[in-house]
Amino acid sequence: MFGGKLFIPLFWVASLMWWLGFVLHEMAFGLLSVFLPLYIVSISGSLIDVGFMSALAILATIPSSFLWGYACEKEGRYRRYILLSFLSMAVILYFFTFTVDVKILTFLYILLWFFHVAHDPPRNVLIAELYTREEWERAFAWYRGFTEFGLLVGLLLGFFMAMFHASAVLTLLVCSGLHFLAFALSLIFVWDPILIIERGLVTIERSVDLTLRGATALLRLSSEAWMELKADNVKAFCVGFALFSLATNVLFTPMAIFLSKGLGYSGNLVFALFAVNSIGGIIGYFITMRGYPNIDTEKMMLCRVALFRGLLSLGMLASIHTLLLRTFTVAIVLFLLGFLYALFAVYTSALSMELLPREKVGAYNALEGFGRACGSLIGPFLAEKLSFQYVFLASSLTFLAAYLAFKVFR
Repeated sequence: MFGGKLFIPLFWVASLMWWLGFVLHEMAFGLLSVFLPLYIVSISGSLIDVGFMSALAILATIPSSFLWGYACEKEGRYRRYILLSFLSMAVILYFFTFTVDVKILTFLYILLWFFHVAHDPPRNVLIAELYTREEWERAFAWYRGFTEFGLLVGLLLGFFMAMFHASAVLTLLVCSGLHFLAFALSLIFVWDPILIIERGLVTIERSVDLTLRGATALLRLSSEAWMELKADNVKAFCVGFALFSLATNVLFTPMAIFLSKGLGYSGNLVFALFAVNSIGGIIGYFITMRGYPNIDTEKMMLCRVALFRGLLSLGMLASIHTLLLRTFTVAIVLFLLGFLYALFAVYTSALSMELLPREKVGAYNALEGFGRACGSLIGPFLAEKLSFQYVFLASSLTFLAAYLAFKVFR
């Protein structure tokens, strides 16, 4: 009687083991995401330098996403690309410790991101193939929540390192060491699936479903029935996804500098506020595990998330003019932004596996990369040349544009 109930949680615990390397990777990137912009500014760099570094690095992920996605699907091998990604990042981060030249650091950062995305397409494929379509949302939520916890630990590590004034070299060595450890754990726990069939079955199911709906519409001969045959507007989904990614990076690329320079917060408080954002993400990921939404529910949620993120961006704008409870207001807004992003990440990951052809599995990361690259350039530029107020306004308007695109997708 209890055997079946006990088997399910034990299966999920066992299935989490191959994610351990990804958790350590997120720990390193959680620390690096806040440390690096502050570090670039501290060595006489500017917001524009931060923007160019981020934009060029993410632009490099667009062709590399297609490259890694095509390569792993062509070979039917996924483990080797995950190992390559973690080992390469460990080596590159070690080289970061040998220079303070912004141009050299920019080159290394571009190289870092080129290899960073090597693990993204195979990771998504492994999740899609190791679980059934009904479990995809739950599996992606488990993965995102699990790795978001790693990011939170990395931010808390940054909080304590900033509090005790740890050197930049030590911080970079910690990031490199975490990736070496991620490589070692993945070498043990990550293995290729024996058969690659789940996404093929989903494609067949969608084709059969569309055929049945068409036959039903033909029999009913009504305009309402023919409307049911409407296929998903994949282009609208892609546009909305790219706009959402653009708005996110417009908002978050200069965020650490805004909190440090704009609001005058100390380094450890900046890490603490980003940790609050991560906690919101963790809660969001674990909430998505509670149900199995259908594709229509996922589309509706994407619209709502884009709309609310647009409104919350205006909340950051209000914090500039708020003296009373300013830190509390910023913390609440960052918490909600993290919570909403978690919902968006889970639903878009599942939808991309269902909507995009197998040969274009890297397109998901490429679209995200295009939006993030543009946002990484626009956000710091607006902050440097105009003010942070324009950053929050531009981000809000772009989120609303993503909302309209997702409305068309519905």
